[in-house]
Order: sequence, then C-alpha cells, then structure tokens
Amino acid sequence: MKIQWSLILALIFALITAVFAVINVDPVQVNLLFGSVSLPLILLILGSTLLGGIIVGSFGIYRGYRLQREVKGLHAKLVHIQEATGYIFPETEKPERGKKKKSAENETEPGTGTEPVEEDSPITNP
Repeated sequence: MKIQWSLILALIFALITAVFAVINVDPVQVNLLFGSVSLPLILLILGSTLLGGIIVGSFGIYRGYRLQREVKGLHAKLVHIQEATGYIFPETEKPERGKKKKSAENETEPGTGTEPVEEDSPITNP
C-alpha cells in the first residue's frame, strides 16, 4: 500500500512539474563556472527535476545494496552460530492456501486404531 501511495504522489508531482514547465517557456541566461548559456526555462526546469530524480534514485539504490550486504553478513553469522551451537529453529506449520487447517482433536493416527472420542460419550476399554 505504501508503494501505491508513493507512486500516486510521484505522478502528481510530475504532473505539477510538467504544467509549471510548460507555462515557463521564455529563454533565460544560465551562468555556469566556465561561461553562460541561454536556455528555454522549460528545459532548465525539466532537466533539474530529472537530475534530482536521478540523484535520489541513486541514493536509494545504494541504500538497498548496503542493506542487502548487511543482511547477507548477518545471515552468515546466524549460520555460523547455528553450526557452533547445534541449534535448529523449530519449523512453524503453514496451512496451505484455500484449505482449512485440520484440528488435532479430529485427526486419527494411522495404524494406531484410535478414533476420536466425543466428550459426551462414555469411554470404555475392551
């Protein structure tokens, strides 16, 4: 859900930026360190927005790479600790999708001959 809201906000921001850029089409003088250039303001606005998006995207990619590397390192430490101590995580039982989970009261173990006993009926041993 968070990704969807981020996408919607990004599209709204892009629309506002595009409308703002289309309104401002007059040429402007841009002073650089080594000289000056005359550009239409629409190109300057769109170029600055694109450059900002590239910078933010590269920081996001770098952060994801760094976190992925940290997760791999922590996983390697976990495996090392498990091998050193012999500890094994207990596996949790995950029910299959679309099927109801069987309760322990209604199951019979194969080969034991035991049937589930209702609570109201008397228990007799043969």
